[in-house]
Amino acid sequence: MADTGKNWLSIESMQVDGLEIESFHAKNREAWCFYGDNSSGIDRFVDLFRDDGTAGAAGSFDFPAELGIVSFKDQQEVFEQEVVKDESDFLDRIDPGTPARDFLQNSAAAQTLIHQFRLDHVLDSGYRQLSSGESRKLLILKAVTEGSRNLVVENPYDGLDVESCAEFDRIMLLLIDSGINLLIICTSRFDIPGWCTHLAWIDNGKMEESGPRGIIIDKLAHSRNGRDWQIILEEADGDRYEAGPETLIRLVSGHAGYGDKTIFANLDFSIRTSQHTLVTGPNGAGKSTLLSIITGDHPDCYTNELYVFGMRRGSGESIWELKQDMGIVSPALHREHYIPGNSLQIVISGFFDSIGLYRQYSHQQQQTARSWLKVIGLEDKETMPFRKLGFGEQRLVLIARALIKLPRLLVLDEPTHGLDDANRANLLNFLEVVVEKQISTIIYVSHRRDEYRRFFKQHIDFG
Repeated sequence: MADTGKNWLSIESMQVDGLEIESFHAKNREAWCFYGDNSSGIDRFVDLFRDDGTAGAAGSFDFPAELGIVSFKDQQEVFEQEVVKDESDFLDRIDPGTPARDFLQNSAAAQTLIHQFRLDHVLDSGYRQLSSGESRKLLILKAVTEGSRNLVVENPYDGLDVESCAEFDRIMLLLIDSGINLLIICTSRFDIPGWCTHLAWIDNGKMEESGPRGIIIDKLAHSRNGRDWQIILEEADGDRYEAGPETLIRLVSGHAGYGDKTIFANLDFSIRTSQHTLVTGPNGAGKSTLLSIITGDHPDCYTNELYVFGMRRGSGESIWELKQDMGIVSPALHREHYIPGNSLQIVISGFFDSIGLYRQYSHQQQQTARSWLKVIGLEDKETMPFRKLGFGEQRLVLIARALIKLPRLLVLDEPTHGLDDANRANLLNFLEVVVEKQISTIIYVSHRRDEYRRFFKQHIDFG
């Protein structure tokens, strides 16, 4: 059993670009949560724990050797490694990549944790086939089964359904009881777990408060309202929809799968103009797969009887022609953005539906993109490479990319991953206005019940 009086993590007089911490100590058996919004410097705090994270930093750092880190950056790095190894072009089938089971130690303890994390059903799936929530749980298990006694986990609740969140809490308590030290990072106050014993608050690039959870949570100021995204719609000119119940999407006896694995079958549904649709269900049920079929990013878009904007998929239509009328935000799209490009270029690419910017753009398109960067509070990071932004900032840029052309159909798959409370509210309030002005029809995947808005007129439940 670890010595409860000994520090497992210590930081003194730390100063690094974007973050200052005067003094911080975490003792064994203390479960810490760090909270901060997207502009607080919380992303820089996560970077500290990496090999090069303290480069150029002043101060002293005492980090444990047995330290496991699970962040969006780690998930992205594994994904990119899997892309490099992808041999689908040389096979007569999709290469699933490294099976999930190969990431884990083969031991009785590991098998118990796999079952407790409810990952038994994905062990034979390739990493790229996992949902963002499943891949995060897999990397946490990987760290634990490899012997990490100290864990740092970024936004662990993003992408988890309600049942999985409760299961995650139970597992964290088991890990704590086994002597593992935990530090999690949250950008939403609503995600601060009850099991954490201590809480630290980062704001404006500084650690403002730290101490026992009950004391600090009472001191947290309400999230800043942020900027009003609705200002971008001032030039939107009246209603966009034509009269009549035009069917935008129709799927007949829909199915999807990978190899011999069936994800869903016999699904019939349609989406008409203004029929804003909420899609819910547990992790791995097929929600993201359904949306990727609709957007043409899954091969089963051709094996299904699927109609998009009145055109049968596989009848000679151009996917680029269809995507001209779509704006897309998803974990999969986020993962695919490992290309060069700065924030402004990524937002502009939304006009061309490309991952990266390869076409000449107009002065007006550039100015519109700059207006969006100002609205989301990133105007000062216009020239910063997309990959150097924090995850929440990256997600804001991708949201601006999707919304910039005010498309006919908005396909939003867990769009608020990594967003703080203010930006989450800004997005949802913006969508309220999009609905009111009849600008786009929305199809929206979410596990968060506080995102279920009254404007949803159809509910597809994979549960």
